[in-house]
Amino acid sequence: MKKVLCFTLALVMALCCLTACGGTGTPAPSDGSAASPAEGGSESAAPEEVSGDVVKIGVFEPASGDNGAGGKQEILGMQYANAVQPTVEIGGKTYQVELVYADNQSSNDKAPSAAQTLISSGVSVVLGSYGSGVSIAASDIFGDAGVPAIGVTCTNPQVTAGNSHYFRICFLDPFQGTVLANFAKENFSATKAYCLAKLGDDYSVGLCNYFMEAFGKENCVYETFPEGTSDYSAYVTNAKNSGCNVFFAPVSTEAAALIIDQAAAQDLGMPMLAGDTWDSNVITAAAQGKSNVELYVTTFYQEGGNEAFDSGIKEFINSDPTHLANNGGNDMIAAVSAMGYDAYFVALEALKAAGSTAPADVMAALPSVQYEGVSGAIAFDDVNGDAIRDAAYVKKCNTESGAWDFVAVQGIK
Repeated sequence: MKKVLCFTLALVMALCCLTACGGTGTPAPSDGSAASPAEGGSESAAPEEVSGDVVKIGVFEPASGDNGAGGKQEILGMQYANAVQPTVEIGGKTYQVELVYADNQSSNDKAPSAAQTLISSGVSVVLGSYGSGVSIAASDIFGDAGVPAIGVTCTNPQVTAGNSHYFRICFLDPFQGTVLANFAKENFSATKAYCLAKLGDDYSVGLCNYFMEAFGKENCVYETFPEGTSDYSAYVTNAKNSGCNVFFAPVSTEAAALIIDQAAAQDLGMPMLAGDTWDSNVITAAAQGKSNVELYVTTFYQEGGNEAFDSGIKEFINSDPTHLANNGGNDMIAAVSAMGYDAYFVALEALKAAGSTAPADVMAALPSVQYEGVSGAIAFDDVNGDAIRDAAYVKKCNTESGAWDFVAVQGIK
């Protein structure tokens, strides 16, 4: 279905180009420079002419807000990939690849304008975002402009459902939620779970719902906290008094660090589980030294999975103080960085397959793209353009060393 939709859209866009601009097959030259993601702004500045041998890839990520830390780590993977391969052969011609940044500020309200910045810059394809809510909020902007987007770690099904322009390379929350629920039952003999989400947040609310469906809603205690919450003591107290066996809170890293502090202070007394957002050195730093905290996450990549990638990106991170700061101050490899790296190369494969920089051609080529990434084999299903993934990495936070210890690769039986 997605292939048919993409092919149809490609024909329509091609006809429009022939009518309006003589059928050049490439986007109009546009514009220009972008602020460094490290500066927190990251949106493209005023347009300036660029030569025809440049192809632009949009980076639609949060460099600020609740998910800014994760967004910067995802961007690092793309930047490293661009450093590894800064050019691409398209239709027999070598193009320099330019990354154009737009900070969606972790805000559903700001996401559409950030997306429009990328469209106005003449990008051929977009990567992002860290955060499903902002991806959903900006989706129509990309769709209306006919520009394809490749989700990197946005796991909510609504990102790709019902459209022909958004693809993704990560697993989905129905899968991740079920993996976590099964893990809780199988490893901790859990019979009752406390679940905590941020009110109005597509990612945490959605993942909690999928977890509860798999675990059994009748055996779950579910609470939400509003925007702007900074004191989580009452929620941890409620969890302690609920008779639950596990604490599930797939929230932002900013909220997670505060929740971990409270869990340690109140001696929570049960394993804490979370999804891919908690796979961050922000979390390990918050948990280090807290021996009474037991924390597990599901994620996309385990450091040590690809020696060449690991050594290369560590060198890249350590080569620049800005890179190091954007990675949280050390060279621990976040899974989202590995995914950002893979997403960049998937975009290059789509450009090569299209033989053109025209967004419509790239969109038509994407459904057939296959790529062997550092995070595993990547291919898209023909229903929604979702990645065909059937396994997640489970890690445990080592509160003594401040590192992630590998536990298992887990799927759904």
